Amino acid sequence: MNKHILIVEDEPALAELMAQYLRKADFLTTIIEDGSEVIPWVKTHQPDVVLMDLMLPGEDGISLTKAIREFSEVPIIITTAKISEIDRLLGLKIGADDYVCKPYSPRELVARVQVQLRRNNPQQIRGDFVLNKSQISVEINQQSLQLTVVEFNLLKVLYQHAGQVLTRDQLMDLAYQDYRIISDRTIDSHIKKIRKKLKSLDDYDYIQSIYGLGYQFVPK
Repeated sequence: MNKHILIVEDEPALAELMAQYLRKADFLTTIIEDGSEVIPWVKTHQPDVVLMDLMLPGEDGISLTKAIREFSEVPIIITTAKISEIDRLLGLKIGADDYVCKPYSPRELVARVQVQLRRNNPQQIRGDFVLNKSQISVEINQQSLQLTVVEFNLLKVLYQHAGQVLTRDQLMDLAYQDYRIISDRTIDSHIKKIRKKLKSLDDYDYIQSIYGLGYQFVPK
């Protein structure tokens, strides 16, 4: 069954452009322009991903994201013209899974939707690579290895966003839920340790450095 993507956007031309690209990628789409209509629709139709604008008539995207999180874990990608650090952190803190600033490439948006869908079904594409949250460990080809909590959180974020390049700032936002202040070097040091541990189980390089950008998890 094709996945259903809800587009919450009050600019008709932009919403239709998003829908066109998503339909080309074989997704079903629904567009809602008024924020007051979103919650009843989500409860009734249970979409697979929500693309949420912040500035909406009726009810704003922040309030809607908070409300959805009270009853659903559906992936929410915020799409907005607000680009300040405070807005970005707030969007993630209230339960959004990703944050895309306008203007953005429609193709990038489709890719981010696909990442969120893979994130919800990780075993579908990486059955030989398993993260064990209760044990804070990683298992590759039935061999298990203990990680620190920080290492586990960083690896989980990369793993859940397989194929997507994450900057150090994004890793900080997503892996450190208490939003502590850390440096780029701290991220680099932890990634280096994680890669070394993974190499002890499998010679394949699961985490690749993308020069000038950040890091990317690349499944076999």
